[in-house]
Amino acid sequence: MSKVQKSRVAAQLGDRDVVLFLIGMRVNRLWQVWKWLPIAVSMPRMITELMKNPSRGLLAAPRTFVSGRTICVVQYWNSFEDLERYSRDPDATHFPAWRRFNRLIKNDGSVGIWHETYRVTPGSVEAVYVNMPPFGLAKAVAGAPAGAVGQSAALRMGVRPEDVPPVTPY
Repeated sequence: MSKVQKSRVAAQLGDRDVVLFLIGMRVNRLWQVWKWLPIAVSMPRMITELMKNPSRGLLAAPRTFVSGRTICVVQYWNSFEDLERYSRDPDATHFPAWRRFNRLIKNDGSVGIWHETYRVTPGSVEAVYVNMPPFGLAKAVAGAPAGAVGQSAALRMGVRPEDVPPVTPY
């Protein structure tokens, strides 16, 4: 378990882009376990494969969230090119799972899969973590004391040059 950082930490992209990739599934027919279980267990295999080989481009251990029938995995990637290269690699875990889904499930409605891809560029994102272990974007790229990056979200986003936080920073 990661140690809580008793401070305000801001994500620090520097001058680099990263890719935020959200991927998940939704169980539409709970009783059809034989349809959705193989999909549910394939994601941990992919994550293990990616964590063993950082050169593929995954920046940090992903976070998984479950809400009702929906599972969402939050991933940060070095680049879209790395993400695409992995997804299309026939020797990696993802591509055969993708083909198997298209062959066995397709559009039968039993289980849904989805993803969203966002290119995160400097000046287009800000993130602050208070009393958290290393987490999210700051864990994936770098974290710095919030005061060093800017006390206000508006400054961190480049919306205005004044660093005027709405409450006294600590």
